[in-house]
Amino acid sequence: MSLSVGVVGGGAAGQMAAIVAAQNGHRVTLLEKNEKLGKKLYITGKGRCNVTNDGGRDGFFSNVIRNPRFLYSAYAAFNERDMMAFLERNGCPVKVERGQRVFPASDKSSDVQKALDRALKAAGVNIRLNTDVWEILTQDGALWGVRTDRGREPFDRVILTTGGLSYPSTGSTGAGFEMAKALGHTVTPLYPSLVPLETVESWPFALSGITLKNVRLTAKKGGKTIYTEQGEMLLTHFGVSGPLVLTCSAYIAEDPAGTALSIDLKPAIPEEELHARLQRLVQENPKKAVGGAFSGVLPTRLLDAVFDQARIQPWAPASSFTKEQRQALVSALKGMPLTVKGARPFSEAVITRGGVSVKEVKPSTLESKLVPGLYLAGEILDVDAFTGGFNLQIAWSTGALAGGSI
Repeated sequence: MSLSVGVVGGGAAGQMAAIVAAQNGHRVTLLEKNEKLGKKLYITGKGRCNVTNDGGRDGFFSNVIRNPRFLYSAYAAFNERDMMAFLERNGCPVKVERGQRVFPASDKSSDVQKALDRALKAAGVNIRLNTDVWEILTQDGALWGVRTDRGREPFDRVILTTGGLSYPSTGSTGAGFEMAKALGHTVTPLYPSLVPLETVESWPFALSGITLKNVRLTAKKGGKTIYTEQGEMLLTHFGVSGPLVLTCSAYIAEDPAGTALSIDLKPAIPEEELHARLQRLVQENPKKAVGGAFSGVLPTRLLDAVFDQARIQPWAPASSFTKEQRQALVSALKGMPLTVKGARPFSEAVITRGGVSVKEVKPSTLESKLVPGLYLAGEILDVDAFTGGFNLQIAWSTGALAGGSI
């Protein structure tokens, strides 16, 4: 039976839902308030679009932070290999990079959207841009249709894929959460996640723009280590950012303030070896100032911050460098401390933590348990993952399941 289906939101999940529903023979209208589809896709992965991750089932579920079991059916319906094949089939070759991250071979996010455009056209989806949906309409408890800025419109089924609150410039304003609430759905508390962090300490501000490579970032809450990983991070005018920090933020999204961070600037060198190396530099440069003797240890500006943390005067003669000072310097190099003041706003977050409670959505179909005929997919649901293509795969998988369940 062919049904009229309205898909609200033309992001990753919405486009995939529309394609699959139309391929199944339904009359699908995709309603998007922006002037073009996939606005957020264009900016993901720094414009390269990390479309998915080729780490397999275990890799996927080990990287989903919130409610992974809810996604079993969605992943089974459409996994990363299905997505890669979909892109190849629609004229967008892909490649796999470090960490099993999958990108378009051209490194152009626009090619991902072009592939989706081809699939939408081939499936016969009716696309309506510049159409703002205000409300999901029901009658006697069952779905009726939608109300847009152009009036009321009936649909047999509606798929709500309006995204979260991250990157509001792309249209993610949280309107979908309000529509879901109006229908009786619970929306769990919303927080920015995969987001830069502001720090109490000001030393990173003066070093804004410096990238720290091959360092180890550790986060502790109440004395308990909740995150530690080696990689790359960035010092900024407000605190810290970069891959390590974004991942760390996912662990503390709900209560970031007060988290104690520690940066090991020399994770490959044990403390004893570092002691010996510093002692040797002093012996080789007795006539130099401390700053000159240790100039090769770190870039100058960063080394100055470390000296400051260790309370060492860089202009003091190396010959007067004491064992206690060496211990203080080693401690600073192996653990530059920072305190999280808070997370940056939703406008700088990759994803939204929280969303429509998965307890109120059928995991096997993504149909609402409260409003028959309404389906939900993508970031509007209370599911999220780490960086690396996993959040987009959640969008593709849930979109495909919702569209295929009608």
